[in-house]
Amino acid sequence: MAAPMTRKNKAAPPNTVLGLDHLVLRVTDLAASIDFYEKVLGARIERELQTPRIVQLRIGESLLDLVPGRKPREKGINLDHFAVQVAPFDPAALKRRLARYGIEPGDVKERYGAAGYGPSIYFADPDGNMVELKGPAVRPRIRG
Repeated sequence: MAAPMTRKNKAAPPNTVLGLDHLVLRVTDLAASIDFYEKVLGARIERELQTPRIVQLRIGESLLDLVPGRKPREKGINLDHFAVQVAPFDPAALKRRLARYGIEPGDVKERYGAAGYGPSIYFADPDGNMVELKGPAVRPRIRG
């Protein structure tokens, strides 16, 4: 008798979306943006390209690509926000950390994310891009 199909031994179908891979932000001051993401989120430079100019920052399992020279909302280019998963989620500690950089985040609210409903806070980076710090889900995701 064949082993029952479980989540561990079941192969995903081709082209299954697994999660966020990377985001590309257009920034006006590359050095300020690198400094911001390194200090505030603990990102680290993984790779730099000269042509075209791109700095790729590692944030956990994902990449954040910074492209200098164009304002984020110029010519209809826009990004509403992006979410970075944070665990454990300690609102007081996060607010203290952000305050060290002169950042006053919004209120902690339960919001829906990739893993389900959980706590999160929003704040802006130096170019006005909205960043969401997303805690672990406390209510499961919607199954569709």
